[in-house]
Amino acid sequence: MQIDTKTEFGQRVQRRLQEARIAWLTTVDEQGTPQPRPVWFLWDGESFLIFSRPSTHKLRHITQNSQVALHLDGDGLGGDIIVFTGEAAVSPEAPTADQILAYVEKYTSGFARINMSAAQFAQEYSVALRVKPLKLRGH
Repeated sequence: MQIDTKTEFGQRVQRRLQEARIAWLTTVDEQGTPQPRPVWFLWDGESFLIFSRPSTHKLRHITQNSQVALHLDGDGLGGDIIVFTGEAAVSPEAPTADQILAYVEKYTSGFARINMSAAQFAQEYSVALRVKPLKLRGH
């Protein structure tokens, strides 16, 4: 999916993907109930890279139903809405979090806040997920 950066909305989406630290990943549980959760992410221009601890509910949900939504926080007034829908999958070929310079730079303060080094984070959050967006909506 390409983001049309010729539009104001597309330019805002591109900027927000670079600046935002948190996205909300929504999976669906066994009963069909949406389960949103905040995640750290890295956008590479084609997909979102998210790291997870092993054996989490989100991994089980994605194994059962790969369709997900991922959205960025709005402006608190009902504006600046950015929602992606797409498919998620475990990405065993992805490098670990501490091997991705852009990820380490983006979340250095986050690592400090949770009292971990990048290497400790990579060891604990050892499962890489890729979310491939198929649709984008918002305003």
